[in-house]
Amino acid sequence: MILNKTTLSLATGVLLSCALSTAHAATVIASVSEKGKAQLGNAVVYAFPVAGLTESEKNGGKQIIDQIDKEFVPHVSAIQTGTSVDFPNHDKIRHHVYSFSPAKSFEIPLYKGTPASPIKFEQPGVVKLGCNIHDWMAANVFITDTPYFGISDASGNVVLRDLPAGSYKIYVWHPQQTADTNSTAQQVVLKDVESQAVSFMVEKKKQWVPFRAPTSAASSY
Repeated sequence: MILNKTTLSLATGVLLSCALSTAHAATVIASVSEKGKAQLGNAVVYAFPVAGLTESEKNGGKQIIDQIDKEFVPHVSAIQTGTSVDFPNHDKIRHHVYSFSPAKSFEIPLYKGTPASPIKFEQPGVVKLGCNIHDWMAANVFITDTPYFGISDASGNVVLRDLPAGSYKIYVWHPQQTADTNSTAQQVVLKDVESQAVSFMVEKKKQWVPFRAPTSAASSY
């Protein structure tokens, strides 16, 4: 292929635009802790532009929620609205995945391997996953319209990168939190090439965990 001056100029312009966009992006460094205790993992921190999302920011994608050793992996997932999720079963036994949550109700009957079709999550909200065969198997999927989100690690830390300059509301969500997400939201104004720190304290409610059957190499359950 022969590149003329116009083609090279356009290509250079696109690369420069992408570089400038990344260089001018802001970063939010969030810390999440449990009230009266240590730092809190598996908390979703997400940022909404106060001016609203542009069309280019409204993109779904693809995600995987695994089933390994009779557990959903990961236990907490965060995805953008419109994302399609595959639920591969890497156990040697069959699972029956389901959700009765208003944000997405579905069932994948008893199966091994990977289902032919992924599940698409078309609206924001919280989806609780379960398995009809193994009562202790549970997971949470947090669906949000914004592309700016992350999940805190075991130290309670999460970094949101590449946010365009502007005003944002920052929220936190955890499967066991007692407060509404709006009540703990924080508003920040981000400038180009800026890092801003925010912190959240979450009060957790007690959670009943079903008994897990003992693992046995010979077990088919």
